[in-house]
Amino acid sequence: MSNTEERPAELTCRAETDGRPHTRIETITPRDVPLGGPRAMRVRRTLPQRARALIGAWCFADHYGPDDVTTSGGMDVAPHPHTGLQTVSWLFSGEIEHRDSLGTHAFVRPGELNLMTGGFGISHSEVSTPNTTVLHGVQLWVALPGEHRNAARDFQHHVPRAVPLDGGEARVFLGTLAGDTSPVRTFTPLLGAELTVDPGATVILDVDPGFEHGVLVDSGDVLMNETTLKPAELGYAAPGHTAVDLTNQGQEAARLVLLGGPPFPEEIVMWWNFIGRTHEDIVQARDAWQNASDRFGRVEGYDGDRLPAPALPNATITPRKNPGPPVKEPR
Repeated sequence: MSNTEERPAELTCRAETDGRPHTRIETITPRDVPLGGPRAMRVRRTLPQRARALIGAWCFADHYGPDDVTTSGGMDVAPHPHTGLQTVSWLFSGEIEHRDSLGTHAFVRPGELNLMTGGFGISHSEVSTPNTTVLHGVQLWVALPGEHRNAARDFQHHVPRAVPLDGGEARVFLGTLAGDTSPVRTFTPLLGAELTVDPGATVILDVDPGFEHGVLVDSGDVLMNETTLKPAELGYAAPGHTAVDLTNQGQEAARLVLLGGPPFPEEIVMWWNFIGRTHEDIVQARDAWQNASDRFGRVEGYDGDRLPAPALPNATITPRKNPGPPVKEPR
């Protein structure tokens, strides 16, 4: 998915930890962003924000729907570029047609992972299909570490199995959780899973204490380690937790997305659809896209023009980092 903001902010992001145990859950509320066009579908963005730029290597999280495409017009994102990242597409309902400059023509469907690697450069389009009535899902980005930030273009597809939990179910699309491991290749250790929690149930998940974790609530009122999270909010847990406790306080099943990874050790620069390490990286990527360079290839089969890059701001990047992890509050 493209970041279609007309004036995307330039960000320099890095994680920050101080080695102390931190137990309080931080709540991150989303901001609404239109996904382009006069009848723009709106998405709820929880990453990046001033409160938190990264969770592990996860650097971007858009949550959208349930969206009646007859009203919103659905998703129609023209060919656009990416550098230095992987895109993770995960749907709850609907269907999206994906085309990229590798020549991939695939469909994103509920419960199926599509992961695209745009290291040195890739371009793709995303369009909800005519059969879609309600579009609902998440679009996530993963920052590539420095040694792999110019990795070759790639596309992977995986259908995870449903893993029964005591009080719910998990579908592990990246990493390892509840005894299940995804075969999908990533460049840093990652965790990504869709979870359902039964009404009134508590699910306790053993997790890697070296990871930071985020729980994005799609539906339901949920307690994450005794902190209340409302739909569309993201709960953040700093490294040091050996378990994540999730309690569904409602009368219907709750649906969540669990993300995790070790704190990302590098400072990254994000602007529009590009991730680099310096302001100049961004300038070069934008120039290459505007000049139709071979760096990004061509997307065949999309009916329309590609997205032009927004104008760069008349400033260099101002450093921004994650705040220190939340500390345990005194009783």
